[in-house]
Amino acid sequence: MHYTSTYNSPVGEILLAADETAVIGVWFKNEKYYARCLSEQNEPKETPVIKQLKGWLDVYFQGKQPDFEPPIQMIGTPFQIEVWNILHTIPYGTTVTYNEIAKQIAKKRGLPRMSAQAVGTAVGKNNLNLIVPCHRVVGANNSLAGYAGGIDKKIYFLKLEGAYKEEYFVPKFSTAP
Repeated sequence: MHYTSTYNSPVGEILLAADETAVIGVWFKNEKYYARCLSEQNEPKETPVIKQLKGWLDVYFQGKQPDFEPPIQMIGTPFQIEVWNILHTIPYGTTVTYNEIAKQIAKKRGLPRMSAQAVGTAVGKNNLNLIVPCHRVVGANNSLAGYAGGIDKKIYFLKLEGAYKEEYFVPKFSTAP
């Protein structure tokens, strides 16, 4: 069974979802993959896991790095989970590029290269926004693209964390998710 609750953040309403033991989803209202892995059988309920997640979000939206994390469960393909595990290691207040993540995966797999676009597709389907910080991934040319929750939110989070750089820009055309 999945349980849900909403969180009113400075950037809009967020749908929170958990099972009995872990957070399974954090989605911004109207985002591209909204409620992607949420079971049709779900119940609005303020579970202990959801309460812990709300406490984490309270700290985060105060512009601070939370010193705790609710338990999480990544739901996706093996490749997506591999990418999300890398996202989960990106330190607060820093950014990495899609290409840097692709190089990490290629090295781990013993491959000469990995597609940064494939990484971008996996990043875009992350169902644990903020906790697994996909907003900290930028283009190699400093472009800000590919945030399923919306570029405005990506910019907000980078500024909140002190990671925003003046050279970042939003491309006019993007194939990223």
